[in-house]
Amino acid sequence: MSRIKEFNLPDLGEGLTEGEILAWLVKVGDDIELNQPIVEVETAKAAVEIPAKWAGRVQAIFHPEGATVEVGSPIIAIDTDPNAGPIEQSTTGAPAADLPTPSAASLAAVEVAPEEGMVEPGLIGGVAPGGRTAVLVGYGPRNAPAKRRPRKGGVPAQAAAAPAAPVQAAPAPAPVVPAPAVNGNGRPAGGPVLAKPPVRKLAKDLGVDLAGLTGSGPLGSITREDVQRAAAAPAAAEPLTVAAPVTAAASFGADREQRIPVKGVRKLTAENMSRSAFTAPHVTEFLTVDMTRAMKALDRLRERREWRDVRVSPLLLVAKAVLLAVKRHPMVNSTWAGDEIVVKDYVNLGIAAATERGLIVPNIKDAGRLSLRGLADAMTDLVQTAKAGKTSPADMSGGTLTITNVGVFGVDTGTPILPPGESAILAFGAVRELPWVHKGKVKPRLVTTLGLSFDHRIIDGELGSKFLRDVGDFLADPEAALLAWT
Repeated sequence: MSRIKEFNLPDLGEGLTEGEILAWLVKVGDDIELNQPIVEVETAKAAVEIPAKWAGRVQAIFHPEGATVEVGSPIIAIDTDPNAGPIEQSTTGAPAADLPTPSAASLAAVEVAPEEGMVEPGLIGGVAPGGRTAVLVGYGPRNAPAKRRPRKGGVPAQAAAAPAAPVQAAPAPAPVVPAPAVNGNGRPAGGPVLAKPPVRKLAKDLGVDLAGLTGSGPLGSITREDVQRAAAAPAAAEPLTVAAPVTAAASFGADREQRIPVKGVRKLTAENMSRSAFTAPHVTEFLTVDMTRAMKALDRLRERREWRDVRVSPLLLVAKAVLLAVKRHPMVNSTWAGDEIVVKDYVNLGIAAATERGLIVPNIKDAGRLSLRGLADAMTDLVQTAKAGKTSPADMSGGTLTITNVGVFGVDTGTPILPPGESAILAFGAVRELPWVHKGKVKPRLVTTLGLSFDHRIIDGELGSKFLRDVGDFLADPEAALLAWT
């Protein structure tokens, strides 16, 4: 059995078809242990560290960082018995045409270059640095010296190798050339401006017109001194003319465009949103709520000793309101399954989180069983893990109902699109101080706007309105709602 094992990119969940290699955690020649993380791969909205299936020594890495690899493709080769001596190489003299195409495992038997597609310096078939011979298995080293192409128009090799016999020839009489007419600038009349390329560049940099200079060089050529002298001379007075402003024509070419590959998070988001938007008939309702009492309740909660180290935000109360409203209206927490509707007794509460890789929606498993303190801790861990890019595919699968907090961006509300497989999503807007009629008087109050999108195949207008109203009632007076509902 071969000691070289090829490790294929595994399916990390949710029907993954490809992944992008973010970073290699090992390099060729490293000794690795079983289950040691060897590569970080970006999958469906998550960066996952993949462990090694075998212990051994890294022989080859097949894809560089940044490459997108299909599931099932080999990404690394590992020598599972590096202490057994050198790997046997084929010594057969069969012609190359009769040999099979070398596999990744056979390629791993030779010293590979640090980067894909690069070869270590050295002669063809000769010794490379370190005393190695860079050849493929089954292809012997080529010791023939490299041939050099003859120069175009050059002398044939045989003729160049033979010493040329001296030839004595009578000097030909020099032709008589009439002296050219010279203009006032010392150059032949009607001739071109004579100046070397460095002189022309100097004149261009200094803004000197060569055509108006008298050259002091051979045949009237212009020298650097001529250009520098002209640049230092005071310019002749000229009438001042003000040029009309010229507006450059707008260009709309590719030089003003940026093309961003659609992959990873963006690709998955696009697929999910398109499938949801054109599959589930969306309806969105809005409700404006006075959250002044809820915000005061949060202040009192933060002052309690057991809550001083806990992250307490208005989103926590929104999550609690949703969980309580689901208990009163279970149909909101369901899935359309074609010929049936699946109503779930558990709530995997999704919290949309903006990360550097894009928007992801991890969820808190069975959030309804948690106390308010447990819910606060779970939400803090969820957001911190997401922002660090360490959310696993399992944490993003199985969601049943989602909250998106658009208020953190200063937005009042929105019309969110349902995550696939869910029947409702709530948008929580910014909490603002606004004039509000309270007890018959206009007073400044802390107000927010909620937006509920739902699947109209499952949730009709009455059910959606009652659910949204209950969420609003809890946020308007959480203490009274808890007393009335629990």
